[in-house]
Amino acid sequence: MPVGPSHPLFPLFTIIALGGLVFGPALPADDVPDSDTHPYFPDHVWPYPVIAIAILGILGALAWFGPLQAGPAADPRAVFIPRPDWYFLFLFQLLKLGPPLVTSILIPLGTVAALLAWPLLDAGFGPRLARRLGWTAWPAPGRNVITGTLWIAVLAVMAGLTLWALLAPEA
Repeated sequence: MPVGPSHPLFPLFTIIALGGLVFGPALPADDVPDSDTHPYFPDHVWPYPVIAIAILGILGALAWFGPLQAGPAADPRAVFIPRPDWYFLFLFQLLKLGPPLVTSILIPLGTVAALLAWPLLDAGFGPRLARRLGWTAWPAPGRNVITGTLWIAVLAVMAGLTLWALLAPEA
């Protein structure tokens, strides 16, 4: 029976076949002398389990012997507004600026979608925009004034919202 796209093992065989393209050839290049190469087993295999077990042992010892830093007992009558960690403070402040549907779902989802689509948009619309502006070519991402300015503006808005959340009085 031939293995085609409808075969149940087709995804597995595809991953195995494409593994060489993704991870490169398994054998060293012909121009590398044998004295400069190392065998995969045991030179590259044995240190990683040893390192993993050592880290696991260290973390276990820290959890077992480490001091327990418990805070004060919870008081259900106390008024306390929980605040997120510093890296989510801009989203915490954004929630206060508009309707909950927009600020909690649509803006973050649109931002993630824009981040995922950015390379495609930059490669597709960038050269057309460069021709319209009279440029000879669309600059590389590190030298692009338009995308760089846009990213700096987004980071400035995020920093501003974070500072606003930090400086706001706690209720």
